[in-house]
Amino acid sequence: MEKELHEQYEYARRRLRQKKRLYYHFVLFTLISIFLFTAHRFFDIGIDTNWSTWIIIVWLFLFILHFIKVFITDRFMNKYWERDQIDRLVALQQKKIAQLQSKIEENNSNKIP
Repeated sequence: MEKELHEQYEYARRRLRQKKRLYYHFVLFTLISIFLFTAHRFFDIGIDTNWSTWIIIVWLFLFILHFIKVFITDRFMNKYWERDQIDRLVALQQKKIAQLQSKIEENNSNKIP
C-alpha cells in the first residue's frame, strides 16, 4: 500500500510541476507579448513589418501546444491509462490463448478412437 501511496504522491507532484510551468509560460507569454506590441507600435522599434505580431502568433501556437500536452494528453494518457490498456490487452491475449487451447483439446479428443 505504501508503494501505491508513494506513486500517487509522485504523480500529483509531477502534475503540479507541469501546471506550474504552464502558468509561468502563460505569464511570461503575456508580459513579453505586451512589451513587443508596445515596443513595435508606440516606439517604432524595428522594421516596418509586423514582426511583433508574427512572434506573438508563433509563441501563442507553442503555448497552445504546451496547454494541450498538460491538460489533454498527459491527463488522459498517463501511467494509469497505460496500466489499464496493458491489463486489457493481456486479458484479451489470455482469452485468445484459452480459446486456442480449448480448440486443440477438442480436436485431440475427436481424434482419439
